[in-house]
Amino acid sequence: MCACYGGGVLRDRTDSRAALWRTAAGQRGYFTAAQAVDAGYSYQAQRYHAQHGNWLVIDRALYRFREFSDLPGEGDEQLVRWSLWSKGRAVVSHTTALAAHDLGTANPSRIHLTVPRGFRQKSDAVILHRAELTESDVEERMGYRVTTPLRALTECAEDGEDQDILDGAVTEALAQGIVSRRRLLHAAQTLGPRAELGVERALGAMS
Repeated sequence: MCACYGGGVLRDRTDSRAALWRTAAGQRGYFTAAQAVDAGYSYQAQRYHAQHGNWLVIDRALYRFREFSDLPGEGDEQLVRWSLWSKGRAVVSHTTALAAHDLGTANPSRIHLTVPRGFRQKSDAVILHRAELTESDVEERMGYRVTTPLRALTECAEDGEDQDILDGAVTEALAQGIVSRRRLLHAAQTLGPRAELGVERALGAMS
């Protein structure tokens, strides 16, 4: 009852499934072809599971265990998917980050991701922003990373997002004590004049 070769290691099928399941469980059921190889599934075995419907084919070299698709979602499963698509290099940002933090009324039609400047992948389903984020700019979620509320607010201001959306998000963030006026203004000043102007307008709308 041996399985497939993966990384030169012969594994029992049960062990391979258990290893891949552990990885996928922390990613809302999603996993990449490379992660499947690490768990012990050859590419031939991967094709078999995809063709027989054991695994859902989400994108090129991206799968999901069928069992997870039947579970009630938390609304951010797609964010895990795009994090894996980017090989973990993308961070959910801008209005998508505001929605992830449940701040304001942001509901973008496409997912916003911030990626390193050398990132080359593209998709019509996402809007890519290029910037080098620091550890303090990012929060870890199950299966993906997202910019902090402070960073999300200021990057939206810098990007010239809808001022009404920014106004509402800033109002909620301050009311919930997530950010302070001083920190918000300082962070905006760090990003530049456009971010500072957007934040100042949002704060002025509260007066």
